[in-house]
Amino acid sequence: QVQLVESGGGLVQAGGSLRLSCTASGRTFNNALMGWFRQTPGKEREFVAAINRSGGSTIESDYYSDSAKGRFTIVRDNAKNAVFLQMNSLQPEDTAVYYCAAATGYRSAYYFDDRYAYWGQGTQVTVSA
Repeated sequence: QVQLVESGGGLVQAGGSLRLSCTASGRTFNNALMGWFRQTPGKEREFVAAINRSGGSTIESDYYSDSAKGRFTIVRDNAKNAVFLQMNSLQPEDTAVYYCAAATGYRSAYYFDDRYAYWGQGTQVTVSA
C-alpha cells in the first residue's frame, strides 16, 4: 500500500520559516513527479511547487506558483524516498493545509492535481500576523 506522510506543519509568525517533509512508503518515487498543493476552507486546492525529472535525464526541474517563487524551495531526497518544502518569509496568506502528492512517473502540466496518483493526509500551516 502506497502512503505519503507529511510532517513539519505548525504555527509560525509572519516572516518565519517552516520545512515540510513528505515521506513515501510502498513504492519509490525517485524519478516521478512530486508536488505540494495547499487548500484553505471554501477554496479549491492550489498548486504550490513540484519537482520532476524527464525520462533519461539526470537533471531535475523544479516549478513554483507565483506566490511561492523566491520564498519556497522543493527538494527531493531519493535515499529517503522523500520530498521537502522549505518555506521562508511566510505570510498569513500562506495559511492552509498543505498536501504532498506523487505521480507514477514523469508528467507534464505538473500544476494540475489530476496528474498525481497519490496524496498525503495534509499538514496544517498557520501563519500569524
